[in-house]
Amino acid sequence: MRFSLYCIGRMKAGADKDLFDRYVDRARKTGRGLGITDVGLHELPESRAQRPDDRKAEEARGLIAALAGGARLVVLDENGKNLTSAGFSGRLGAWKDEGVPEVAFVIGGADGHGPDVLARADLKLALGAMTWPHQIARILLAEQIYRAMTIQSGHPYHRV
Repeated sequence: MRFSLYCIGRMKAGADKDLFDRYVDRARKTGRGLGITDVGLHELPESRAQRPDDRKAEEARGLIAALAGGARLVVLDENGKNLTSAGFSGRLGAWKDEGVPEVAFVIGGADGHGPDVLARADLKLALGAMTWPHQIARILLAEQIYRAMTIQSGHPYHRV
């Protein structure tokens, strides 16, 4: 199984990117022992369309085209489900046990997701009730992926 993060827009060099890269690197190393072959990042361009609905639709087409067949799609959405870290880890572990080849995590553009991406989602996930900048959402997601792996491996990083 592999985890792929599909994000609209690019993260610029700096402290945010360094922290994101640190959690992805930790997840890659921890994941090897769990049968996770990769944790990858795919950055797609932001739409230049004038209307928000057109931007969301264009970005949705790009995201859906980039996804591999058979992947489970986790869409970060403010109206999504709030899971505990243990619940999130359990969901990923169950998909791994089912033989799912890839879990694709999607962070949309500034206007959110188009309806096609939301309709395709296997899980709509919220990072709480607050709104987060996309760079911070990436960091939070990378940290939770790493945390999920440490929970599965019994590593003491996650304390209850």
